[in-house]
Amino acid sequence: MSELIHSELNPRDWIAGLEKGLALIQTFDEEHSRMTVSQVGQRSGLTRTACRRYLLTLVHLGFVETDGKLYWLTPKVMRLGQAYLESARLPRIVQPSLQRLALGTQEISFVGVLDGEEIVYVARNGHNRSMNTSFALGARVPAHTTSAGLMLLSLRGRSGIDSYLETHELKAYTSNTITDKNRLRDWLMQIEKQGWASSEQQLELSYRGVAVPLRDHKGNVVAALSVSMPIGHESTQEACDRVLPVLREVAQSLRALI
Repeated sequence: MSELIHSELNPRDWIAGLEKGLALIQTFDEEHSRMTVSQVGQRSGLTRTACRRYLLTLVHLGFVETDGKLYWLTPKVMRLGQAYLESARLPRIVQPSLQRLALGTQEISFVGVLDGEEIVYVARNGHNRSMNTSFALGARVPAHTTSAGLMLLSLRGRSGIDSYLETHELKAYTSNTITDKNRLRDWLMQIEKQGWASSEQQLELSYRGVAVPLRDHKGNVVAALSVSMPIGHESTQEACDRVLPVLREVAQSLRALI
């Protein structure tokens, strides 16, 4: 649960119940969409008694539903993410520029941020070319499988990259996903040097991504700006030559606004 801690906080101001309730919600995922009290307890680290009380409270608040044995999240949980998208400054600022990027490249454009070891897409623009949901607004995907994630991971520096590789399992999503840690370390170091990242069929077959860092007016990296495209008759080099100038120009224009 310590991963929920964002900054130093006076112990007197800490509300443990809020931490545990949020941690409990995060135990639900695609592989654990419906669970018993015991299963939620095992994943959250709470005792069965405490877990039951938290679940029943969440049921009362409308964030969880139950049939008396199994528990699952309700659509009300999505209000938490929607509140961010509607209130955060970054998605609002970048939207007009994302439209320009999509028009300039004829590809779907995104702004993604790192949340733990995942990329979260907080803004996007462009027409869906398939039913692929991995790149939907608000989607969370493993950082090592996307150009945006690779871009942001590379900017952690050598020690940050080593720490990531030591603690993170490189799960394969396609036959092309890089799962060798030495190979990924070398690739991240190369990305840092060149200042942009590409990803070929790492998460979805037949898809390619290209990304550049998005910096604020002080030069701090706040996100990654990327485009995603189906792999057609273009080579990787041809695709990068086509979209990188537009990506860099849009990223530079946004720098003065963020």
